[in-house]
Amino acid sequence: MTTARISIDRTNVVAPLNRRIFGSFVEHLGRCVYDGIYEPGHPTANEDGFRLDVVELVKELGTTTIRYPGGNFVSGYKWEDGVGPRQSRPVRRDLAWHSLETNQVGLEEFGRWCELTGSELMMAVNLGTRGIAEALDLLEYANGEAGTALADQRIANGRTEPYDIRMWCLGNEMDGPWQIGHMTSADYGKIAARTASAMKTADKNLELVVCGSSGSAMPTFGEWERVVLEESYDHVDYISCHAYYQERKGDLGSYLASSMEMKYFIDTVVATADHVKHRLRSQKTIQLSFDEWNIWYLDEHQASEEVNDEWRIAPRQLEDVYSVADAVVLGNLLITLLQNHDRVTSASLAQLVNVIAPIMTEPGGASWRQTTFFPFSVTSRLARGEVLRPRIDVGSYDTAVYGAAPLVDSVVTADAETGTSAVFLVNRSQTESIEVTIDVAGLGATSITEAVTLHDADPYAKNTFAEQTRVGLSPLAGAILADGTLTVTLPPVSWSALALA
Repeated sequence: MTTARISIDRTNVVAPLNRRIFGSFVEHLGRCVYDGIYEPGHPTANEDGFRLDVVELVKELGTTTIRYPGGNFVSGYKWEDGVGPRQSRPVRRDLAWHSLETNQVGLEEFGRWCELTGSELMMAVNLGTRGIAEALDLLEYANGEAGTALADQRIANGRTEPYDIRMWCLGNEMDGPWQIGHMTSADYGKIAARTASAMKTADKNLELVVCGSSGSAMPTFGEWERVVLEESYDHVDYISCHAYYQERKGDLGSYLASSMEMKYFIDTVVATADHVKHRLRSQKTIQLSFDEWNIWYLDEHQASEEVNDEWRIAPRQLEDVYSVADAVVLGNLLITLLQNHDRVTSASLAQLVNVIAPIMTEPGGASWRQTTFFPFSVTSRLARGEVLRPRIDVGSYDTAVYGAAPLVDSVVTADAETGTSAVFLVNRSQTESIEVTIDVAGLGATSITEAVTLHDADPYAKNTFAEQTRVGLSPLAGAILADGTLTVTLPPVSWSALALA
């Protein structure tokens, strides 16, 4: 049997855990909002029309900050359409996804949904077809105290207290030719800087996210970040990263190593941001908001006719059904975000319900967990305290895309206050179980309180409408903790987690 050794140094701290790393994303796209989180008439719907079965799954998933309302959608959005009496709200064409938007859910409803799920609202402003004035108006409506026109309008619409939204995205994917209002890096950097400056004049404590590249394969990747930050560095706090992964041409080996590309993405953006920092002689360090990341079978989507000119309300779009292999990759991507948590301090799994999502629903019917639900929910629940960087000694395997890739990847968290810790592991081997010996003496652990794995003899097994519980977590058999050494055997193509006390 292949073996691996992991050493954990309690002083090798990446960063204190910021719960925003477990964020998600709700966009007005397909059935994410309508027939997803919102379905009046559903047996579980509350007075606002929100499905309470979905609310419970969101709570179980453990998401924190929720980015809203887009995504590509935001670049054509008029926020005013989604406030006030529902019966008077206009129906609009959404050019981003070629569908009809009823505006029955807007800031007011989504704000209540966030409170229902215990989530922090992260708002995006439209810099595609709108600009500074509209962003300031939205800020005043959302966060203003009584006594000004738009704050008083919010109060008249039934919301007395400000939403107190702290985190704001300055547009979305403005580097993409598909984006309504697409700009050059220089043009976007200037409008982002002016908008950010104005918003911080209104509230200096806002946390603002400037658009980075919408993917590392973009021809402008790296240079986009440099130019945008040179324009906006003094006024913003984060730069965004967006990345999606999928298996291509049956190359499961490369797919299982996708987190290596995410690491390259992070390293490049960090290096670019720090270059601008030193060039400007700034004392501030820009953080990364990985506010779109997930598994997305984009090639198949682009070859389909899901997005067309029929102008439908909440059409079925981007409803990928995920396999065990997809979930293992997602769990590994989350490990990578945690390994780089000193700079990636906010992240949003895109998206939350139905659209490339961990949660699926049927109109009038059931809701269920996709395979990708499990590594996210367990990591969010068990990770506490500080993120630690373990040393991993393990062999590698060859991939067509990334070259040599380690067979095992891992990250650790430890909470000094409770004396608990957690170890998260991935086995990328397609054929072999791997015995891993972990030195946990520095954690002070004496017992295993939980040991679970996501694995199936068929790495392409899925949870579907017909078989909603086909795949789930199972006990990680044979885990032993003795004399400061934890020994586990990881099945092939698996994601695993252990909680220690």
